[in-house]
Amino acid sequence: MSNIKRRHFLQLAGSTLTTVGISQLDIMHQGDRYAQVLAQNTPRKLALLVGINQYSAPILALKGCTTDVKLQQELLIHRFGFNPQDIVILTDQQATRKSILTAFEEHLINQAKPGDVVVFHFSGHGSTVIDPDRDQPDGLNSTLVPVDSKLPEGYPITRGVVSDIMGHTLFLLMSALKTENVTVVLDCCYSGGGTRGNLRVRSRFGGDKLQPSALELNYQKQWLKRLNLSPEKFIELRRKT
Repeated sequence: MSNIKRRHFLQLAGSTLTTVGISQLDIMHQGDRYAQVLAQNTPRKLALLVGINQYSAPILALKGCTTDVKLQQELLIHRFGFNPQDIVILTDQQATRKSILTAFEEHLINQAKPGDVVVFHFSGHGSTVIDPDRDQPDGLNSTLVPVDSKLPEGYPITRGVVSDIMGHTLFLLMSALKTENVTVVLDCCYSGGGTRGNLRVRSRFGGDKLQPSALELNYQKQWLKRLNLSPEKFIELRRKT
Protein backbone atom coordinates (compact mmCIF):
# COMPACT_ATOMS: atom_id res chain seq x y z
CA MET A 1 0.00 0.00 0.00
CA SER A 2 1.11 3.65 -0.25
CA ASN A 3 2.85 5.63 2.50
CA ILE A 4 -0.56 6.59 3.92
CA LYS A 5 -1.74 3.53 5.85
CA ARG A 6 -5.34 2.50 6.47
CA ARG A 7 -5.23 3.82 10.07
CA HIS A 8 -3.95 7.21 8.92
CA PHE A 9 -6.49 7.29 6.07
CA LEU A 10 -9.35 6.84 8.55
CA GLN A 11 -7.84 9.37 10.97
CA LEU A 12 -7.53 11.97 8.21
CA ALA A 13 -11.09 11.28 7.15
CA GLY A 14 -12.20 11.75 10.76
CA SER A 15 -10.39 15.06 11.02
CA THR A 16 -12.06 16.31 7.87
CA LEU A 17 -15.52 15.19 8.95
CA THR A 18 -15.25 17.14 12.21
CA THR A 19 -15.51 20.29 10.09
CA VAL A 20 -19.07 19.31 9.23
CA GLY A 21 -20.08 18.18 12.71
CA ILE A 22 -19.14 14.48 12.67
CA SER A 23 -16.74 13.38 15.40
CA GLN A 24 -13.68 11.23 14.86
CA LEU A 25 -15.22 8.65 17.19
CA ASP A 26 -18.23 8.48 14.87
CA ILE A 27 -16.05 7.86 11.82
CA MET A 28 -13.99 5.20 13.62
CA HIS A 29 -17.18 3.39 14.63
CA GLN A 30 -18.36 3.62 11.03
CA GLY A 31 -14.96 2.31 9.96
CA ASP A 32 -15.30 -0.73 12.21
CA ARG A 33 -18.71 -1.58 10.75
CA TYR A 34 -17.35 -0.95 7.26
CA ALA A 35 -14.49 -3.38 7.91
CA GLN A 36 -16.82 -6.07 9.25
CA VAL A 37 -18.98 -5.95 6.14
CA LEU A 38 -16.14 -5.85 3.64
CA ALA A 39 -14.15 -8.61 5.32
CA GLN A 40 -16.95 -11.13 4.83
CA ASN A 41 -16.15 -14.23 2.79
CA THR A 42 -18.74 -13.65 0.07
CA PRO A 43 -18.98 -14.97 -3.50
CA ARG A 44 -18.15 -11.58 -5.00
CA LYS A 45 -17.15 -8.08 -3.98
CA LEU A 46 -17.93 -5.20 -6.34
CA ALA A 47 -16.96 -1.55 -6.08
CA LEU A 48 -17.56 1.68 -7.99
CA LEU A 49 -15.18 4.47 -6.95
CA VAL A 50 -15.69 8.05 -8.18
CA GLY A 51 -13.34 10.95 -7.52
CA ILE A 52 -13.45 14.43 -9.07
CA ASN A 53 -10.87 17.19 -8.66
CA GLN A 54 -11.11 18.97 -12.02
CA TYR A 55 -14.39 20.86 -11.92
CA SER A 56 -14.80 23.77 -14.35
CA ALA A 57 -15.11 27.37 -13.15
CA PRO A 58 -17.07 28.86 -11.51
CA ILE A 59 -17.30 25.55 -9.62
CA LEU A 60 -14.14 25.36 -7.53
CA ALA A 61 -11.63 22.64 -8.34
CA LEU A 62 -10.77 20.28 -5.49
CA LYS A 63 -7.69 18.48 -4.24
CA GLY A 64 -7.42 14.97 -2.91
CA CYS A 65 -10.52 13.36 -4.39
CA THR A 66 -8.65 11.19 -6.89
CA THR A 67 -6.15 10.32 -4.14
CA ASP A 68 -9.07 9.21 -1.97
CA VAL A 69 -10.15 6.86 -4.75
CA LYS A 70 -6.66 5.41 -5.12
CA LEU A 71 -6.40 4.83 -1.36
CA GLN A 72 -9.83 3.24 -1.29
CA GLN A 73 -8.87 0.96 -4.18
CA GLU A 74 -5.71 -0.18 -2.38
CA LEU A 75 -7.64 -0.67 0.85
CA LEU A 76 -10.27 -2.83 -0.86
CA ILE A 77 -7.70 -4.97 -2.68
CA HIS A 78 -5.00 -5.42 -0.04
CA ARG A 79 -7.08 -5.37 3.15
CA PHE A 80 -10.47 -6.72 2.11
CA GLY A 81 -9.66 -9.10 -0.74
CA PHE A 82 -11.42 -7.38 -3.64
CA ASN A 83 -10.41 -8.57 -7.10
CA PRO A 84 -8.96 -5.57 -8.99
CA GLN A 85 -11.13 -6.51 -11.99
CA ASP A 86 -14.24 -6.02 -9.85
CA ILE A 87 -13.42 -2.39 -9.05
CA VAL A 88 -14.52 0.29 -11.53
CA ILE A 89 -12.92 3.71 -11.14
CA LEU A 90 -14.16 6.99 -12.65
CA THR A 91 -12.05 10.11 -12.08
CA ASP A 92 -12.26 13.70 -13.28
CA GLN A 93 -13.48 13.90 -16.91
CA GLN A 94 -14.61 10.26 -16.83
CA ALA A 95 -17.05 11.02 -14.02
CA THR A 96 -19.96 12.51 -15.97
CA ARG A 97 -23.51 12.09 -14.79
CA LYS A 98 -24.20 9.52 -17.51
CA SER A 99 -21.01 7.57 -16.82
CA ILE A 100 -21.66 7.37 -13.08
CA LEU A 101 -25.26 6.20 -13.52
CA THR A 102 -24.33 3.73 -16.28
CA ALA A 103 -21.50 2.24 -14.22
CA PHE A 104 -23.77 1.94 -11.18
CA GLU A 105 -26.34 0.07 -13.26
CA GLU A 106 -24.02 -2.14 -15.29
CA HIS A 107 -21.31 -2.90 -12.75
CA LEU A 108 -23.24 -2.97 -9.49
CA ILE A 109 -26.96 -3.54 -10.10
CA ASN A 110 -26.67 -5.93 -13.05
CA GLN A 111 -23.91 -8.03 -11.48
CA ALA A 112 -24.52 -8.11 -7.73
CA LYS A 113 -26.28 -11.21 -6.44
CA PRO A 114 -27.73 -11.88 -2.98
CA GLY A 115 -24.92 -12.08 -0.44
CA ASP A 116 -22.38 -10.17 -2.53
CA VAL A 117 -20.62 -7.11 -1.11
CA VAL A 118 -21.12 -3.78 -2.92
CA VAL A 119 -19.25 -0.51 -2.32
CA PHE A 120 -20.03 2.87 -3.87
CA HIS A 121 -17.60 5.69 -3.08
CA PHE A 122 -17.98 9.30 -4.22
CA SER A 123 -15.39 12.00 -3.48
CA GLY A 124 -16.26 15.39 -4.95
CA HIS A 125 -18.63 18.28 -4.56
CA GLY A 126 -22.02 17.89 -2.96
CA SER A 127 -24.85 20.40 -3.33
CA THR A 128 -28.61 20.84 -3.00
CA VAL A 129 -31.52 21.40 -5.37
CA ILE A 130 -35.23 22.03 -4.96
CA ASP A 131 -37.02 18.84 -3.92
CA PRO A 132 -40.42 18.60 -5.67
CA ASP A 133 -41.64 16.39 -2.79
CA ARG A 134 -40.25 18.55 0.05
CA ASP A 135 -39.06 15.68 2.24
CA GLN A 136 -37.19 18.11 4.47
CA PRO A 137 -38.41 21.37 6.04
CA ASP A 138 -36.10 23.44 3.82
CA GLY A 139 -37.59 21.88 0.67
CA LEU A 140 -34.19 20.80 -0.66
CA ASN A 141 -32.61 17.48 -1.64
CA SER A 142 -28.89 16.87 -1.39
CA THR A 143 -27.01 15.96 -4.57
CA LEU A 144 -23.76 14.60 -5.95
CA VAL A 145 -22.13 16.95 -8.45
CA PRO A 146 -20.71 15.12 -11.51
CA VAL A 147 -17.92 16.72 -13.51
CA ASP A 148 -20.28 17.89 -16.28
CA SER A 149 -22.77 19.66 -14.02
CA LYS A 150 -22.70 23.42 -14.70
CA LEU A 151 -24.17 26.31 -12.79
CA PRO A 152 -26.81 28.28 -14.74
CA GLU A 153 -25.70 31.58 -16.24
CA GLY A 154 -26.37 34.44 -13.86
CA TYR A 155 -26.51 32.26 -10.74
CA PRO A 156 -27.00 33.09 -7.87
CA ILE A 157 -29.12 36.00 -9.08
CA THR A 158 -31.09 33.89 -11.53
CA ARG A 159 -32.72 30.50 -11.15
CA GLY A 160 -31.77 27.54 -13.29
CA VAL A 161 -31.33 23.80 -13.83
CA VAL A 162 -28.29 21.69 -12.92
CA SER A 163 -27.35 18.16 -13.99
CA ASP A 164 -26.71 16.83 -10.49
CA ILE A 165 -27.46 13.33 -9.24
CA MET A 166 -30.11 13.69 -6.55
CA GLY A 167 -30.17 11.80 -3.27
CA HIS A 168 -33.54 10.46 -4.39
CA THR A 169 -31.87 8.89 -7.42
CA LEU A 170 -29.18 7.27 -5.29
CA PHE A 171 -31.95 5.86 -3.05
CA LEU A 172 -33.57 4.21 -6.09
CA LEU A 173 -30.28 2.78 -7.35
CA MET A 174 -29.51 1.32 -3.93
CA SER A 175 -33.03 -0.12 -3.75
CA ALA A 176 -32.36 -1.96 -7.02
CA LEU A 177 -29.34 -3.82 -5.63
CA LYS A 178 -30.06 -7.50 -4.95
CA THR A 179 -27.82 -7.67 -1.88
CA GLU A 180 -28.09 -6.14 1.57
CA ASN A 181 -24.29 -5.93 2.01
CA VAL A 182 -24.05 -2.38 0.65
CA THR A 183 -21.66 0.34 1.83
CA VAL A 184 -21.92 3.89 0.47
CA VAL A 185 -19.11 6.35 1.19
CA LEU A 186 -20.06 9.95 0.36
CA ASP A 187 -17.03 12.18 0.88
CA CYS A 188 -18.79 15.44 0.03
CA CYS A 189 -20.92 18.11 1.64
CA TYR A 190 -23.40 20.84 0.76
CA SER A 191 -22.50 23.61 3.19
CA GLY A 192 -21.55 26.29 0.67
CA GLY A 193 -17.85 25.92 -0.08
CA GLY A 194 -16.62 26.55 3.44
CA THR A 195 -13.01 26.14 4.51
CA ARG A 196 -11.22 25.42 7.76
CA GLY A 197 -7.48 25.91 7.83
CA ASN A 198 -6.10 24.38 4.66
CA LEU A 199 -9.12 22.12 4.18
CA ARG A 200 -11.91 22.92 1.76
CA VAL A 201 -15.33 21.49 2.50
CA ARG A 202 -16.41 19.69 -0.65
CA SER A 203 -19.52 21.56 -1.63
CA ARG A 204 -20.90 23.65 -4.44
CA PHE A 205 -23.39 26.40 -3.75
CA GLY A 206 -26.94 25.14 -4.07
CA GLY A 207 -30.32 26.05 -2.68
CA ASP A 208 -33.78 27.05 -3.75
CA LYS A 209 -32.59 28.67 -6.99
CA LEU A 210 -31.31 25.39 -8.43
CA GLN A 211 -33.68 22.83 -9.91
CA PRO A 212 -33.10 19.19 -10.90
CA SER A 213 -33.04 18.54 -14.63
CA ALA A 214 -35.97 16.99 -16.47
CA LEU A 215 -33.55 14.20 -17.43
CA GLU A 216 -32.94 13.46 -13.75
CA LEU A 217 -36.64 13.41 -12.85
CA ASN A 218 -37.45 11.20 -15.86
CA TYR A 219 -34.66 8.83 -14.83
CA GLN A 220 -36.29 8.51 -11.42
CA LYS A 221 -39.65 7.76 -13.05
CA GLN A 222 -38.04 5.00 -15.11
CA TRP A 223 -36.64 3.40 -11.98
CA LEU A 224 -39.96 3.69 -10.16
CA LYS A 225 -41.51 1.69 -12.98
CA ARG A 226 -38.72 -0.90 -12.98
CA LEU A 227 -38.99 -1.31 -9.20
CA ASN A 228 -42.80 -1.33 -9.32
CA LEU A 229 -42.97 1.56 -6.86
CA SER A 230 -45.68 4.19 -6.85
CA PRO A 231 -44.55 7.80 -6.29
CA GLU A 232 -46.42 7.74 -2.98
CA LYS A 233 -44.66 4.56 -1.81
CA PHE A 234 -41.30 6.00 -2.89
CA ILE A 235 -41.88 9.07 -0.73
CA GLU A 236 -42.97 6.90 2.20
CA LEU A 237 -39.84 4.71 1.98
CA ARG A 238 -37.50 7.69 1.69
CA ARG A 239 -38.95 9.39 4.72
CA LYS A 240 -38.63 6.20 6.79
CA THR A 241 -34.98 5.75 5.79
